[in-house]
Amino acid sequence: MRPQFGTSGLRGLVRDLTAPCVTQYVQAFLASCSIGTGVLVGHDLRGSSPNLANIVADAVRSMGTSVTLCGPVPTPALAFAALAQKAGAIMVTGSHIPADRNGLKFYTVAGEITKQDEAMILDALGQQRTTDISGSLRIDGTVQDLYAARYHRAFTGALQGRHIGVYQHSAVGRDELGHLLESLGARVTALGRAKEFIPIDTEAVSDRLRQQLRDWAKGVQFDAIVSTDADGDRPLLADHNGTVVPGDILGQIAAQAMRADTVVTPVSSNTSVERLGVIGRVIRTKIGSPHVIAAMTTTGGKVAGYEANGGFLLGFDARGPSGDIARLMTRDAVLPILATLAAATVAPVAEVAARQMLRITATDRLQGIDPCFAKAYLQSLQEDPVEIQKLLGAQQSDVATIDQTDGLRMTMHNGQIVHLRLSGNAPEMRIYVEADEDFQAKQSLRDVLCGLAGHVQLLI
Repeated sequence: MRPQFGTSGLRGLVRDLTAPCVTQYVQAFLASCSIGTGVLVGHDLRGSSPNLANIVADAVRSMGTSVTLCGPVPTPALAFAALAQKAGAIMVTGSHIPADRNGLKFYTVAGEITKQDEAMILDALGQQRTTDISGSLRIDGTVQDLYAARYHRAFTGALQGRHIGVYQHSAVGRDELGHLLESLGARVTALGRAKEFIPIDTEAVSDRLRQQLRDWAKGVQFDAIVSTDADGDRPLLADHNGTVVPGDILGQIAAQAMRADTVVTPVSSNTSVERLGVIGRVIRTKIGSPHVIAAMTTTGGKVAGYEANGGFLLGFDARGPSGDIARLMTRDAVLPILATLAAATVAPVAEVAARQMLRITATDRLQGIDPCFAKAYLQSLQEDPVEIQKLLGAQQSDVATIDQTDGLRMTMHNGQIVHLRLSGNAPEMRIYVEADEDFQAKQSLRDVLCGLAGHVQLLI
């Protein structure tokens, strides 16, 4: 699959993200979108990212635009700094996808690009624009400090006496996350630091990682173990037993902690937020932060957004336990982590999460699929109930409603939900199953995966 826009930015194989390709996209972005005082450039820790960041910087300067190299920083930190400087930004990251892939995330002076911005960028591709005078170049090492200050004001002393494990792997903000937790009162133990790049998908945490978290929890009395994905915009949090708290549940907790009146979240997120009834209004969208941001912008007021991966978006200036916290309408991993840890002042994290989790979601994915065949297969499910029965089995195929907001989301008469969706920028299919009990969700997920295996000729 050639580099293309998906649910969040441009993605592609590293071998296809050549200098001419990257330059074309960067120049099209600058020609189409408002970038204010210049462009900030950051990158994650995968091996290809520093070189791609230099290519991005050269492309920006070729347009006569000033560029600020910020080095390895989390995506939300770069976005926050760009907003403060009234500038645009480009983050070089492939987020949770493997090291042989990478990508670009674009930010205008107003924040993360919209789907309309994407369309304008695509229209401008190939229209080479350069100037005789190169834009200026400077280095800025203060981006992470500005980002950390956002949380110091809001959560001073909130983690006093806690013992937190930080799974570092190859996350770009691994050291800074530990320093931040310590500054808020916690005792921190670093875990699993890696030299090689490790793709961590917080929406589909592997069985191997889940076991590793449980093993770490057995050896030490942690209050929680926390981490993020590669570029720091999706949280991972496990309780004192090493049990992962789903990202959308972290989002629910953060939205309540910020006292949001309205929540915007994709159709794939857990439906406990509606059942709890503590948020005045819940708006469902297609999957991807641009869709969440669009709905948040339209709604206005005290609105927050989150995704199933845990990335949290704050649409208003809110207040934390100790002070104000500024709005940031791009996915952020740190706020849901801190909000959850701060909420666990009386009861353990496990109890805080259990009170939020009225429904259980189990997720997985099929990788290396042929998108064309998979799309045709999903279409056959939409059109033929017999195909649904073949997939789900007679006991689980009593479909009450079908939602095609994003993929195929089937709700059964017994309340269980099965949601199949093709990725927008990787050859994979996401599977979401929701039920009232954990064992029901996991068993249904196994059944669906088994059913899909019967159509393997269409999916590999």
